[in-house]
Amino acid sequence: MTSPMYDASVPVIKQMLSALSDVLKKAEAHATEKNIDPSAYLGARLFPDMFPLSRQVQIAADFAKGIASRLAGADVPSWPDGEPSFAELQALIAKTLAHVGSFKPEQFEQSASLEIVLRPGTPKEKKLSGSAYLLHYGLPQFFFHVTTSYAILRHNGIEVGKRDYMGAY
Repeated sequence: MTSPMYDASVPVIKQMLSALSDVLKKAEAHATEKNIDPSAYLGARLFPDMFPLSRQVQIAADFAKGIASRLAGADVPSWPDGEPSFAELQALIAKTLAHVGSFKPEQFEQSASLEIVLRPGTPKEKKLSGSAYLLHYGLPQFFFHVTTSYAILRHNGIEVGKRDYMGAY
């Protein structure tokens, strides 16, 4: 039997990151086919006060590795965010998928009751149980950034639909 916390996190994250990778491949292919500078997509935003596509992908990857690491009781790795290109974003997703995929269901057995501390030692410190962290903070944040990445590309003419967003399940 696997852990419900594992089932609600790792497979879901892997599905959505893989789908995001595929959507980015379509965007890169579209840019190449239409002779569009890739930076037009990488820097695209839904609104001026929102992060661009490249940052949305980076944040989605940050939440993915953070969710899996914290719930497994492991340290969250710190990876620098470089100047984004489609290739660098694909490498980041691949690295994140490998990290998330390295955890075993047994590591999540007690994770529902773990105390997760966000922004420790700051005025914004917040303490949550593992289940509250996953269901009310981590996954909603992760999905927001994956969805926004998808929406930016769709808004900019990349022909993707719900099946692309969902990926294989």
